[in-house]
Amino acid sequence: MEEFEDPTEKLNDKINEEAGEAKQREKDKWIMGVALFTAIISVFAAFSGMLSGHHENESLIAQMKSSDQWAYYQAKGIKKEIISSYVKMQGNTDTAALSKVKQYGVDQEQIKTKAEDYEKEMEEHLARHSKIARAVTLFQITIAISAISILTRKKIFWFLGMLFAVAGCAFLALGLM
Repeated sequence: MEEFEDPTEKLNDKINEEAGEAKQREKDKWIMGVALFTAIISVFAAFSGMLSGHHENESLIAQMKSSDQWAYYQAKGIKKEIISSYVKMQGNTDTAALSKVKQYGVDQEQIKTKAEDYEKEMEEHLARHSKIARAVTLFQITIAISAISILTRKKIFWFLGMLFAVAGCAFLALGLM
């Protein structure tokens, strides 16, 4: 005798399967939030990386300008000493030479001020670079922790990643100030 196939049994199985999948989709809905959050943090990381590199480059440029000014300062000092020695060796009071010695001294003070200004600029850019580089690192850690959250399906990692993101935003803000 042939067994009678109950069409409602297949329908019941299909309904249960769909309900299970719907429940799982609802349960995993937060994963879309993590993915979106991670994408936004990636933009912050890219922006911070670019900004950090900019300040590093500006720091190097200011350092080169400062070094150039100090070399110029030394050149003026050497010229000043050569002329001073010439005047002493001649034993006379050549007013043109003495005027040049005095002018080189004035030039040196101006050059020194400019070199020190470049040094301050270099230090400011380097400090900004350092803070923003920390932000980049924290954003990268956030991205990694978010990936772990998705892979393990544990929200606690996402919340931990959010803490790192907040810290990254704080360093970014400090670097922008």
